[in-house]
Amino acid sequence: MIESVGGPQAEFEDLNRRGHEAAEAGRLDEALGLFDEMLAWARRHEAGELIDLALCNRAAVAVVLGRGETELPLLRKILVRSEDPVNCRLAAYNIARHYELTRSHKKAFFYARIARQRAEQQGRNDWVASSHNLIGNILLAESFVEEATREFEKALELMPGEPSVWQARILDNLGYCRILQHRYPEGYSLLYRSLEILRRFGAERYLISTHIDLCFAHLEIGRYRHARRHGARALGLAERLAENDAVKNALYLLGEAANLSGDVIGACNYFSRLQREFFPEVNYLPGFLLAVDVRKLVNLHA
Repeated sequence: MIESVGGPQAEFEDLNRRGHEAAEAGRLDEALGLFDEMLAWARRHEAGELIDLALCNRAAVAVVLGRGETELPLLRKILVRSEDPVNCRLAAYNIARHYELTRSHKKAFFYARIARQRAEQQGRNDWVASSHNLIGNILLAESFVEEATREFEKALELMPGEPSVWQARILDNLGYCRILQHRYPEGYSLLYRSLEILRRFGAERYLISTHIDLCFAHLEIGRYRHARRHGARALGLAERLAENDAVKNALYLLGEAANLSGDVIGACNYFSRLQREFFPEVNYLPGFLLAVDVRKLVNLHA
């Protein structure tokens, strides 16, 4: 989550606001450019805390784009030396997010707890909510579904009532957990609410996850035509936005949906593409996936 500050620096605030809006809508390259401008402004004016804020905001986007490794030294310095609690929380959160995305879950959990503690000290429910959501993601990636569910429930309780992209992402996470818990009506309600909000905000990048989770949900109750529809939408968006992990998950689920609906040729095509693009050395993969329950092999939020 990108933060903003108050003050008389109108240009700085405008760049911060626009960068925040672009990041929340999933327009990450645009957000990165705006935060680069924000950083340049802060350096020109030799504004120490604003430099750190701009660095943290820029790092938040770079981490999501897979460029977080180069940001870690700066973020650690801010976390250790800064006296500004907002920047310290942001630094810890972004470090945790990097480790979550690179699947270093113990490190991610350590820094996420620091971010949550700093947020609690500030009394900002939205910041505390984002930390609970991050901790839930880390737990879910390790397949601790019950523990992750509790974190997502806390996050949702603390989020402001008005719809937002962040609220939609928490709804998606909790909805996926409900499907895993076989609480299907509740899971569907959460996932479709997430989909509605994300469409309203035009947040295409984040729609991918919700479409994939709906594909999985429909597979779980045997609605294969609906599963294929959501899987195809997720695949198309993921291809266009170069979200490779999402492409992989969509191919797994589309292959399974085709197989379960009796379309063996379609299933072979999806699984063969999966093998060519992601596991070129595993020649037997398409045949293996045709013979097993793919849903038990894939953690969509890992």
